[in-house]
Amino acid sequence: MNSENKDSGKALSPDPAYLLKLAEAKMPFGKYAGTRLVDLPEPYVIWFSQKGFPKGALGEMLQNIYEIKVNGLEYLFKPIKK
Repeated sequence: MNSENKDSGKALSPDPAYLLKLAEAKMPFGKYAGTRLVDLPEPYVIWFSQKGFPKGALGEMLQNIYEIKVNGLEYLFKPIKK
């Protein structure tokens, strides 16, 4: 999700294209099927972090959503949510 390397000494910033992708991605299965990943309840995302994220792109996106939610960064999505 970061566009800069930690070792470069420069500030890290989120990749806008990836944030757009996260903002539009929807949960494909389960109780919250059809819900945008960014709108999933935090306890549900935490449950995934404890049980294990799915493999592949969905799992990577859910891991990023977990980090965003537990660090209070949901505000990043306010300007881009439709």
